[in-house]
Parts: sequence; structure tokens; C-alpha cells
Amino acid sequence: MARTQTNKTGGKRSALQDVVTREYTIHLHKLVHGRSFKKRAPWAVKSVVDFARKSMGTTDVRLDPKLNQALWARGVKSVPHRIRVKLERKRNDDEGAKEKLFTYASHVVVTSFKGLQTAVVDAE
Repeated sequence: MARTQTNKTGGKRSALQDVVTREYTIHLHKLVHGRSFKKRAPWAVKSVVDFARKSMGTTDVRLDPKLNQALWARGVKSVPHRIRVKLERKRNDDEGAKEKLFTYASHVVVTSFKGLQTAVVDAE
């Protein structure tokens, strides 16, 4: 195997570069497939949290209440097949915070999922 390049200047990145906002489409149908009916919506919520944790690289993930309502809108057993999510990696300003960054996940309302790709959004 080839050796990977390492950064010789110290390897530290500024927190400003770490703050980013992206929009993703999560295919929930394949994540809850085979799950029993009474566990589908809770599993979908956990799947969104796991997706945010993996894609943004933070252990602290916070869900917007509107995203939670969108996941539970059709009840416990008929979760939406896909959902568009905006993931924002933000600085943690709490005093006793273990991590310096956290991810905030919010719902993006779209009419169709056709042709949508992951997009980097300018932070407001």
C-alpha cells in the first residue's frame, strides 16, 4: 500500500474552516427496511443522527423539532421514503463542553427529490 501524505506544518485546522453547512438527501426507506412497525420512526430518528455523526464527524448531534415532526408526521410505521436534511457544523460555546463542535440537523422541504445532490450551503 502507498503511504499517505501528512501535513508537515502541524496538522491543526482552524475552527472557522470546520464550520460548514451542507444539504443531504437521506434514503430512509432502506434504513428502516425489515424493522418492525412499532420501531420504524424511532429507528429513523436514530438513523438520521448516525448519518449526521458520520458525515460531519461530530459526536454531538442535535435535531431540530421540525425535523422530528417531519419524521413522525405519518405515524410510527409509515416513515417517509426520503428526507432532505440540512446539516450545520457549528462551534460549541458552552463552558463545560467536551467537544468544540456540534452538528445541528434541520428539515428542508422539497417538492421532488429527483436530481438533488449533496450541496454546500452558505451559512446565513
